[in-house]
Amino acid sequence: MKNTYFDLIDQTYYFPLEGFDLNNGYLHFNGVSLRYLIEQYGTPFRLTYLPRIADQIKKARNWFNKSIKKNGYRGKYHYCYCTKCCHFQRVISKALDEGVHLETSSSFDIDLIFKLYEQGKIDTSLIIVHNGYKTEDYLEKIIRLNETGFKNSITVLDSMQELERLTTRLKKPIKIGVRLATDLQPKSDYYTSRLGIRPSELINFYQNKIVEKKNVELKMLHFFVDSGIKDNLYYWGQFQKSVKTFVELKKVCPTLKAINLGGGFPIRNNLGFEYDYPYIVNEIVRNIKDVCSEEQIEEPDIFTEFGKYTVGESGAVIFSVLEQKQQNDTELWYIINNSLMNTIPDAWSILEKFILLPINKWDQEYAQVNIGGISCDHSDYYNSDELNQQIFLPRIDPQDKEPLYIGFFHTGAYQDAISGYGGIKHCLIPSPKHIIIDRDETGNFVSEVYREEQKVEDMMSILGY
Repeated sequence: MKNTYFDLIDQTYYFPLEGFDLNNGYLHFNGVSLRYLIEQYGTPFRLTYLPRIADQIKKARNWFNKSIKKNGYRGKYHYCYCTKCCHFQRVISKALDEGVHLETSSSFDIDLIFKLYEQGKIDTSLIIVHNGYKTEDYLEKIIRLNETGFKNSITVLDSMQELERLTTRLKKPIKIGVRLATDLQPKSDYYTSRLGIRPSELINFYQNKIVEKKNVELKMLHFFVDSGIKDNLYYWGQFQKSVKTFVELKKVCPTLKAINLGGGFPIRNNLGFEYDYPYIVNEIVRNIKDVCSEEQIEEPDIFTEFGKYTVGESGAVIFSVLEQKQQNDTELWYIINNSLMNTIPDAWSILEKFILLPINKWDQEYAQVNIGGISCDHSDYYNSDELNQQIFLPRIDPQDKEPLYIGFFHTGAYQDAISGYGGIKHCLIPSPKHIIIDRDETGNFVSEVYREEQKVEDMMSILGY
């Protein structure tokens, strides 16, 4: 019996899966022929499949709106996209096409907002939630946005000191929020997040400081759970504490209208991934509804700040295997034509896992392998997925002229934000070319090179040669 790679996947998972299918022995990603892209553009390359972004937004909005209707919830739902997950104009434009609002994290995000405004991609009615520590430059730009007419801009105070620093600059009234400091997961290096204001201080802060400021209006309570939205005791415990704090603050602050669920949905990072999104959404809406009904207060508008969920599943990085090396009796290495540390840096830095699949040779027998990059660093490797401590890929026949191609999938969030786009890379290994894929008016796939592989001359110029 021939144990092919296809047999392994087919007997382990329900395959094909959403976003992944085989056609004539080659892997397709969201219906896109990866073989065609390889033949057209060569490897390595990073791809962004824009329609997936729109699909994710529509699904989340549908789950929340259905739950709001089911529970007779009287508040509204607002979907915000976190720009920090992926700043590319094409990505943010695709999200804006779906009517999302935006969340910023630094002063430089405000420059991006003004660019989008100048390009006609947004208007002053857009809701913009400003999170993060407010440097002097950040505050100045937030105020400039407010004076430009962005009346729905909400400055979320990360500390009590930010209130004075904001209000001393104001010429026009502004909406604000407050971020709640939450407890971190039990195994964290510290107990309470450095971000936000302690719940025990929040009511006094409002009554003694915010109320007297006639040019600010408190509209939002923001809390962030570092695990993301998960169906476990830790998440629901922090969620319930935060909703209780909202209720207490609402009783003394009639202008408080919104609760912001910081921390996003998980994305598929393995073929066996299971997560009941509609159930979790309904539990969120139902719990807020129940608490508000018990306390006889108005249900708040619900904001989410989905970044990784929005863009993560739109991305992939495709490599060729240059060489196989049997280093001992048990360790077989596949060396790829770039650096993993450069192209998927959070796999190296925080041990993030991604879906790893071959593009071709699914009819070959499989072997346990380690993936190695071409840099000189011993940490430039990938050898386990989220479910298993082993990686299996098709065996390489040395006589086969076609190389093995592999892809890391759902890499659309944070990769360029962490490693940088262009610039100087580890061992001066260049950033791969970036391919953008979309659909035209007739529904056909269209691809384009957003940027070619980084040139040596560019790196030499940066380095002063």
